[in-house]
Amino acid sequence: MEKLPIKSVVEGLLDLQKTGESATILGVGPMSRNCVQATLELSQEDDFPVMFIASRNQVDADELGGGYVNGWNQFTFAKAVEEVAENINYNNLYYLCRDHGGPWQRDKERNDHLPVDEAMKLGQQSYVADIEAGFDLLMIDPTKDPFEVGKVIPLDTVLERTVDLIEFCEKERKARNLPEIGYEVGTEETNGGLTSTETYETFILRLKEELEKRNLPMPTFIVGQTGTLTRKTEQIGTFNFKNAYDLAQMAKKYGVGLKEHNGDYLDDVTLLEHVPSEITATNVAPQYGTEETRAYLNLAAVEVRLVENGLIKEASNTRETLLIHAINSERWRKWMVGEQKDLTVDQILNSQDEELQAEILDIAGHYTFNDDEVQDEIKKLYANLKTQNIDGERYVIDHIKRPIRDYAECYKLNGATSRIKSLSK
Repeated sequence: MEKLPIKSVVEGLLDLQKTGESATILGVGPMSRNCVQATLELSQEDDFPVMFIASRNQVDADELGGGYVNGWNQFTFAKAVEEVAENINYNNLYYLCRDHGGPWQRDKERNDHLPVDEAMKLGQQSYVADIEAGFDLLMIDPTKDPFEVGKVIPLDTVLERTVDLIEFCEKERKARNLPEIGYEVGTEETNGGLTSTETYETFILRLKEELEKRNLPMPTFIVGQTGTLTRKTEQIGTFNFKNAYDLAQMAKKYGVGLKEHNGDYLDDVTLLEHVPSEITATNVAPQYGTEETRAYLNLAAVEVRLVENGLIKEASNTRETLLIHAINSERWRKWMVGEQKDLTVDQILNSQDEELQAEILDIAGHYTFNDDEVQDEIKKLYANLKTQNIDGERYVIDHIKRPIRDYAECYKLNGATSRIKSLSK
């Protein structure tokens, strides 16, 4: 299938909104190779475009620390997605996207309080690798300033850094004679609040003015806060239909799509509100990692039953290994609330609070899938189950497909690629 630029996909969706035939496309966090396969299979089966949205913590250049997902850098990530696509004879549209690119977007850079110049330089270095690896969309996000924690970064600062970074990326892209790419921008860090329409329009107008001055393209997406917020393994925000609709109309005036972040664990009522509110795209990431962890735990529970019934000799240590690695990763801290996020690893490991341990495993298990010990136990788990005619890997992929399918159904994604392509005929 001929690949449309991501900007054409968004323009197609905006056009389809006039006929009621539009959809909200999914930005899927590439939490693992299994997650990539689950996403591509559904995209192929139901004929819709999909975006893989990789944060810098998940996928980044080796010299910047690499990524926790399979140790992927931009090139090995692109190759892995391509390999999965070839293996399943994929013939639809997928897009490689940088989620939250820019300065201080790796946890370490922010925790180290790197000075502005150094943080910008590392952000630029990461973008160059994105561009060379063939990414289709770059999110320009200079809003995670460690010197402004808890405050909203001044709009002037966000605008200046955003335009400077787009200019840098365009220069690097053109120097390599590469095709056009899309950009995604936003006004502030997603924190569960709402973006006011006034702030949103001011940002768009000023951004448009600055970009035109430098002969730079308008972005493909502008992020707006619709009230969604993920903590632990729940959606604790409240989706605001009117605000989402107003932001979408505002973005559409300038030929840009509204992008929603923090779209995990939404209920069906909220999901069904997305098409009429004319949100162009939603990002979902940790939910799919959590679902994969739960799939392994289900398989481990079956394995225990098989041992009890004498059908296999020795169970793997999958659950315990995942648990210890998840606790040691400390990556659960960003999702916890209240005093729990300040607990030490030893306090949790030595705790009799099995509920807390299970919660941390649920939240942070997916950060450890690339750890050697975890991989060894999963291989043993699969081998044990295979002796009893259970295809563990197939089950895991199918389990991840369930929540993706829920979103795809409510977002009217079935047949979306064909509908978009029909516009250009």
